[in-house]
Amino acid sequence: MPCVIDFYAEWCQPCKLLVPVLDELAEEYAGKINIYKVDTGAEPELAAAFGIRSIPTMLFVPKEGKPQMTTGVMPKGAIKKAIKDMLGVEEP
Repeated sequence: MPCVIDFYAEWCQPCKLLVPVLDELAEEYAGKINIYKVDTGAEPELAAAFGIRSIPTMLFVPKEGKPQMTTGVMPKGAIKKAIKDMLGVEEP
């Protein structure tokens, strides 16, 4: 199943703005995509393995094809567009 991985930190204010948006999207796209969250403070090795240099960073991982990364806070509409364009998943 395609997924979105949100790399964040507890102290990051912009990251906190994404929490309710990603929670809403997880409900809206239930059964179509998975949304995971990685705390870069608790998982520095994992963040380093993915080359995370700034947060928030979202990694869009399609079922087939190459994953793509975005950085910074994105509005809900832009994330939905990325889900469609990068993951090939239509809006519910």
